[in-house]
Amino acid sequence: MENFAFYNPVKILFGKGQIANIAAEIPVDAKILVTYGGGSIKTNGVYEQVKAALTGRTFLEFGGIEANPHLETLLKAVELIRAEGINFLLAVGGGSVVDGTKFIAAAVPFDGDPWDILAKHAPIKAAIPFGAVLTLPATGSEMNTSSVVTKWETQEKLFFSSPLVFPKFSVLDPETTFSLPPRQVSNGIVDAFTHVMEQYLTYPVNAPLQDRMAESILQTLIEEGPKTLVDLRDYESRANVMWCATMALNGLIGVGVPQDWATHMIGHELTALHGLDHAQTLAIVLPNMLSIKRDRKREKLLQYAERVWGLVDGDEDARIDQAIQKTRDFFESVGVRTKLSDYGVGLDVIPLITDRFEKRGFVALGEHQDVTPKVVEQILALCA
Repeated sequence: MENFAFYNPVKILFGKGQIANIAAEIPVDAKILVTYGGGSIKTNGVYEQVKAALTGRTFLEFGGIEANPHLETLLKAVELIRAEGINFLLAVGGGSVVDGTKFIAAAVPFDGDPWDILAKHAPIKAAIPFGAVLTLPATGSEMNTSSVVTKWETQEKLFFSSPLVFPKFSVLDPETTFSLPPRQVSNGIVDAFTHVMEQYLTYPVNAPLQDRMAESILQTLIEEGPKTLVDLRDYESRANVMWCATMALNGLIGVGVPQDWATHMIGHELTALHGLDHAQTLAIVLPNMLSIKRDRKREKLLQYAERVWGLVDGDEDARIDQAIQKTRDFFESVGVRTKLSDYGVGLDVIPLITDRFEKRGFVALGEHQDVTPKVVEQILALCA
């Protein structure tokens, strides 16, 4: 196992009715800005719960944060916060709202062009504190330090991370997810699954606890994910998937082990260029990433095949083939298609993505730093 430092201060309030307890987590003299997305929280009852919980508190609202939060939109919130003297943020929505709120929190006190936080990884020295009420389990943003933001003007989707943007608390009430459309439920399952794979399916470093924890999350998603689509109001399966999504990316399974993340980097470009849902891009890329890098990932692929899918018969190559196919089949089974052509995207996207990688210096991705633009081209060629 590799050396590591682990720190996660996020307080989780999990279960039915927990939104009612948020006032106790916010300073009594705080001037609050509630951030949200397209307005679904005002039709599914979540907004009313938040408003009731904040009775007697001073708060303003900022809506319209996109599914892939746009820099241009977030900067409007930054202006509002500076003008109104806001000193606490409350993100109410899915991972994109939480991601966007993290950027807002860091951008308000930032000295300079806030885009530099993403484009130049400029150091963050301060951030406004914030909490989250999660309504879509997928990204794990409610319990980590990462954020992904899109600059709409240039179609760039970039990320940043800072311990200063850990949420102070996050509410995870599975009932808030009951009104989600099946597409978003499906996306959340695939997103969480791929987050685990980016940290687990690399190469062995004798970290059996992290491996077993990762495998348990994958198995739980395989077992519980389809149930959430059969009955959209199945509280128990929703609760299990919601906690899986949080555990998939709160840092715990990634300590002391090598991590990949090349699938995500490629996926971000497909979203930026063609507007595909984040999980859709992951479902397209991951199986083909595993195919192209099967030799470097061989030991973990065989472990994955046996422990997650129960594949023990046949030769090693056959088991790897089956494991990759079962991964693709699982994504398809929960309603997320796995080919570029399913979304009307052609192979002409390949040179656009590889050119972007070259220009940004993304020429050595993956756990072995061997996913070059040429390898990205090979992976995408299989995605047709």
